[in-house]
This record gives sequence, C-alpha cells and structure tokens, in this order.
Amino acid sequence: MFASIILPTYCECGNIAHLISAIEANLAPLGQEIEIMVVDDASPDGTAAAVQALTPLPGFTIRCLVRQNERGLASAIRHGILNASGDQIIVMDTDFNHSPDNLAEMLHTLQSCDLVIGSRFVKGGGMEDRKRYLGSLAFNLFIRLVLWNPVHDNLCGFFAMRRADLLAFDLESIFTGYGEYFIRLIFAVNQKKSCIREIPVFYTLRTSGESKSHFSSMIFDYSRTTFQLLRQKFTK
Repeated sequence: MFASIILPTYCECGNIAHLISAIEANLAPLGQEIEIMVVDDASPDGTAAAVQALTPLPGFTIRCLVRQNERGLASAIRHGILNASGDQIIVMDTDFNHSPDNLAEMLHTLQSCDLVIGSRFVKGGGMEDRKRYLGSLAFNLFIRLVLWNPVHDNLCGFFAMRRADLLAFDLESIFTGYGEYFIRLIFAVNQKKSCIREIPVFYTLRTSGESKSHFSSMIFDYSRTTFQLLRQKFTK
C-alpha cells in the first residue's frame, strides 16, 4: 500500500463525498495504490452512510471506521494511524480548509524528509479568512518563541509522515484532546532532530456544515499544552 489518507469526521455528510472525489482526482495520476480512510465518530447526519455508498476509482480503497464509544479529533487520527494499511500517512481536515490539490506535493516531499506540514505561514500560503489568519499567525509566533521552534505553522494539522515513524512515538500521549495534538507531534519530531519541511497551503472558507472549533477553549488548551511542553523540555 502506497499511502493512507486519514479523514476524521463528525457531521460532514455535505462535504465528504465531494472531498473523496477530489482526493481521487488529484492522486490518480500518481498511479499508486491509495487508501482513503474515514474515521467517523458516529455522526447523526449520515456521514458514514454517504462514505459507504461510494465506489472507489481503480487503485483506490475507501474504508469507513465508525467509532461508537470514543470521540475527539486527536483520538480519531490515532485510531486511523493504528488501522491504516499505507506505508505513508496523510492527515487532513474534511471541511476543505485542507486542499486535495496539495496531496501529491506532500507525498513527493516526504521522500526527502520525515514530516511534511501544509503551512499557511510560509511564502505562498495564507487564509481566505483574514481575521483567523492574523489570530493564527500571532499564536504561532507565541508557540515558536516559547518552545524555540522553527516551524511556522504548529496548528494546521495537515501533515504527512511515514507510518513507521509515527508508530515509534507514544501515540496515546500525543494524540489526545483536539488540535493541540499537533503542537505535541511537532515537538516530539523536533526532539528527535528529524527533518521537517513546510509547503505552502491556502485555506478557503468552509462550504458546508459547521466548524467544530471553539476559539476560547482552543486558546486555553493550546497555551496549556505549549507550557507543558516547555516544562518537559527543561526537565529532561
């Protein structure tokens, strides 16, 4: 298996079929075997049924894992990693913030590094929502200063890694909570002095469904995680 694309979902019925079609369109020219894995938290809107009704293109496999007893973005990603068949893993959101247009470049870049990040804050990247862009930029500067971290986008969650490298980490301690898992993952990769590369991505506005992000709780959780990692850095 060449690669697994992990898509954590909750109430994304309006997006998911279109997203999977776009993933297939962008990766089909590679001529490689691709697994598209949806990890759904028992969405009441029929997300899983929409996925199960799809017929994959040749060379693609579509799997839908429905979790009945566990919830949360980070744990859904961990569940996907543990059950994936691909040697290479890409994790992306399902609201089209993360564009399928970037997938082929991410897989190509992964051939020469250990972690590829789709970054809004390198040359060529950005966001359609200017207010969110500035807020995310400011918080990323805070993370970089506190942790002395060279990565420009510690919050995006759009990344590619080899599955074997991911499994070498304590996934349960990293992939917990919501988006703060990505701060922990980048920190862990940096601690190993592994090669990280950022490629530019541009976030467009959501076209269907509602965002699951809650700004105030995110700021608290992300700040707490950052200072926890700072303490960890100086106690080792």
